Amino acid sequence: KQLTQPIKTKQNTPITPQMSTSTLLQKTSQPLLHRGLPSLYTTPLNPYAPVAKWLLGTSAMVAGIVHVGGVTRLTKSGLSMTDWKPLGSLPPITTEEWMVEFDRYKLFPEWQQRKSMSLEEFQSIYYWEWGHRMLGRTVGLCFALPWGYFAYRGLIPRGYNNRMRVLFAMGGTQGLVGWWMVKSGLGDNRRGDRKEIRVSPYRLATHLGMAFSTYSLLLWTGLGILQYPNDTSLSTQTTKLATLAKSLSTKALTHARRIRTGSIAVTSLTALTVVSGAFVAGNDAGNAYNTFPKMDDQWIPLDAMIDPTLHPAYRNATENTAMVQWNHRVLGTSTAVSAIALAGCGLGLVGSRRAITPQAR
Repeated sequence: KQLTQPIKTKQNTPITPQMSTSTLLQKTSQPLLHRGLPSLYTTPLNPYAPVAKWLLGTSAMVAGIVHVGGVTRLTKSGLSMTDWKPLGSLPPITTEEWMVEFDRYKLFPEWQQRKSMSLEEFQSIYYWEWGHRMLGRTVGLCFALPWGYFAYRGLIPRGYNNRMRVLFAMGGTQGLVGWWMVKSGLGDNRRGDRKEIRVSPYRLATHLGMAFSTYSLLLWTGLGILQYPNDTSLSTQTTKLATLAKSLSTKALTHARRIRTGSIAVTSLTALTVVSGAFVAGNDAGNAYNTFPKMDDQWIPLDAMIDPTLHPAYRNATENTAMVQWNHRVLGTSTAVSAIALAGCGLGLVGSRRAITPQAR
């Protein structure tokens, strides 16, 4: 049937049969672009909101563990516990128990360089390492128990169960990787070291990289579930996200894709910077050059960056103090400049401002 009267939108714009579908979508969907797709935190709007809040809370706990791990590294506490129990244990309580643990510590290479340590100093570093390990087990429980409850109640959104299994496996593996890292600083092959006894920088980078990966996946999953009603159709109608995408002009869609590509690039640079930071820590390279932006009055200290005794030569990139720190500086600066440039493009260019939602801004 032909329309006898034009339909009007909320803006009182008449819509006639002669209008094209794209024009109609652009006119009716402008309010959606201006409003954006806000995260849905309340249960009436999003029945999976409790699951999202649990995952975001767990990601915050993982971030806390990473910070405690950093303090554990800075206080040189990581090798104070010379054994590993998967289920954990209480720390020593009595003086006799502390002496037993202290005597066990003296059997390992690090003690050869720290013979002036008192029992009180040993207790301090022991508590940092014990706390770091127990926090990891606590986060494991905070993930596993609610996951079981939500899965039993059928509250895990469709398509997210496999991601939950991956997260559970990553959390369990992280404990094994941590002990694998600690063991690299306990072996008899370290007794001849003249440098500070430390764990393998490769294993440290693996440990930190897994922690950041777990944190990122938890955060991404939680934020995705907060948007679940927006990008998932529970009926035959199109989703809000698809409607928003169709409302964009070709030029605006191009800008949106460029912003997305830039965001992925900055995220990748950030990940590389984090991993390079682990090599700085693993090689105790952080204090070797305390001037910025130059290193010993040089922009690129080539003579110090190549150690002819390291074979093969590519090991300089991960084991040479000067090169490791230079890499981290360059990556960190590149990440900062790229992030600022991305924000400038997203907020400053007119085309980009018209292609992103308030939440992205």
